[in-house]
Amino acid sequence: MNRLSRHPMRRIIFAAVVLVALVGVFVVRLVDIQVVRAAALSTEAEGRRSTTVTEYGVRGDIVDANGIVLADSVMRYDIALSPKNAGPIDREQPDPADPSKTVPVEVPLTEIAAELGAVVGLTADEVQAIITTALAANPDDDFEYVAKLVDTATYERVKELDIPWVVPYEHPSRVYPNGAVAGNLLGFVQADDGEPLAGLELSEDECVAGEDGEYSYQHSLEDWVPIPGTRVVHTTARDGGTLQLTIDSDLQWMVQRIAGTQVQAVEADWATVTVMEAKTGRLLAVVDVPTVDPNNPAETAEGDRGSRSFTAPFEPGSTFKALTAASVIDAGKADALSRIVAGYQYLPPNGADITDSFFHEDTPYTLTGVMIDSSNTGMSMFGERLSDEERFEYMQRFGLGEQTEVGFPAEEPGSLHGGPGEWDNQTKYATMFGQGLTTTAVQIASAYQTIANDGVRMPVRLVDGCIGDDGELVADEASGTRVISEDAANQTSQMLERVYLEGWLADEWEIPGYRVAAKTGTAQVADGNGGYLSGHLVSVSGFAPADDPEFVVSVSIMNPVKMNSSAASAPVFQEVMSQVLKKYRTVPSGAPAPELPATW
Repeated sequence: MNRLSRHPMRRIIFAAVVLVALVGVFVVRLVDIQVVRAAALSTEAEGRRSTTVTEYGVRGDIVDANGIVLADSVMRYDIALSPKNAGPIDREQPDPADPSKTVPVEVPLTEIAAELGAVVGLTADEVQAIITTALAANPDDDFEYVAKLVDTATYERVKELDIPWVVPYEHPSRVYPNGAVAGNLLGFVQADDGEPLAGLELSEDECVAGEDGEYSYQHSLEDWVPIPGTRVVHTTARDGGTLQLTIDSDLQWMVQRIAGTQVQAVEADWATVTVMEAKTGRLLAVVDVPTVDPNNPAETAEGDRGSRSFTAPFEPGSTFKALTAASVIDAGKADALSRIVAGYQYLPPNGADITDSFFHEDTPYTLTGVMIDSSNTGMSMFGERLSDEERFEYMQRFGLGEQTEVGFPAEEPGSLHGGPGEWDNQTKYATMFGQGLTTTAVQIASAYQTIANDGVRMPVRLVDGCIGDDGELVADEASGTRVISEDAANQTSQMLERVYLEGWLADEWEIPGYRVAAKTGTAQVADGNGGYLSGHLVSVSGFAPADDPEFVVSVSIMNPVKMNSSAASAPVFQEVMSQVLKKYRTVPSGAPAPELPATW
């Protein structure tokens, strides 16, 4: 046993001595810091500056159905300077007396400003004005931007200048690698701050938006180089998710090319083309011409930057007759072979006056014949077999009068002219053949999808879902709604096949090997003020293969000066549908279309 353990008092005294010694060390250190070295430490602290920096959360990609990137973020750089520290700098240059050695040479601020300006696209005076203006407002100003969102090459050139009071910061920027492909759908963002302004960038911002973070660090006032170990993260940045579309970018490009060529050929104002999966309601292509390149939206007229497929309602005209025929058949008031006699003019008891677009004597039509000849008078006679309320309900069940499930920015719901209570005598009949009401191109495509899908309407889908940090695709479940019976849908499809085979454009839109169901239309476009725009909108809507529908194509061309009829849209329908069937290796049709008499 040692002596300390035998003598408790000695242990206490020993502990007290150690404690006193430790306290003495702390006191000496405190005196050294607060008194002896106070001036030196104060000088060192004044030589440092804490800077708070935004750490940008990267905006997520937008990809097509196959993962092809349509919108992504690349690293750009913001260039900042410290006005209070801006001034001449010393640079080593060869010694005139001994070229093997270097000597420090002071480079004046004017020359430094000229060098920096030449790199970032400013004059020397403009760079100096940033400095002097900032100092006039605040002599201690330590941070001002001199350029934003410069590319990597510019960033490297700034770094090579080695100006101690100039520093770059990372700043992700939005780019669209495929240019105008799907540009009208994608939309665009504000260039300087990434704020979404249009299209899917705006409507799906919740998916792709990142969350910015913030950190601070200390640096020397001499060179702004971060001092190791001084970085403090205040909030952590979070990157956005990946938005996966239903669009096939290859098909989108192809259809844009086809539509653009025809718009130029017929000198039209604009065109839309929609390609939809018949069994799912997924949009494979939604084309608007003119197109917009989201990288440079200002180069496109403001009215052409969005998607008219969703935002430009029009009177659908005769393409709507398929919906009226399907409704009448579903209600049990007619079938494809039901008979009427219709002339060029029909004067119903309520005082309306209905005429056809061509003169003809009284004709013994079947409902199929009415569809083939696109007779307004004949469709009116069939349509009046339903009450106004019944027809209005069918329109709503087809998805008309309200936005589609896509919810595209500025999407129009179309107008059913207020419904039966507000229809005047003429509108009552006009709505049977696609006048007196408005729809969008996507709504018409959806209506034809319903007919093609045995009477079941599927929700219109432009987005497959959002892929989060875990790599999982989050998507809404899609379930269909029966609008008409399978029999009504099949009979309507067979009548549309006879239109395709016997209508006046039969030679213009033939697709060998496939049964096709289609209908043309010529319509007016409302100007939003109770009148109509000049010119007509010509359209074709249909699906194929008609015996087992896979794809719906709907084409609309506004004011084709050189061919102001559906003949302008038929070649686009034919070429687009042919390309779709080929691209997806669709099995050709087997048996021919059923024979249905047009007259009796």
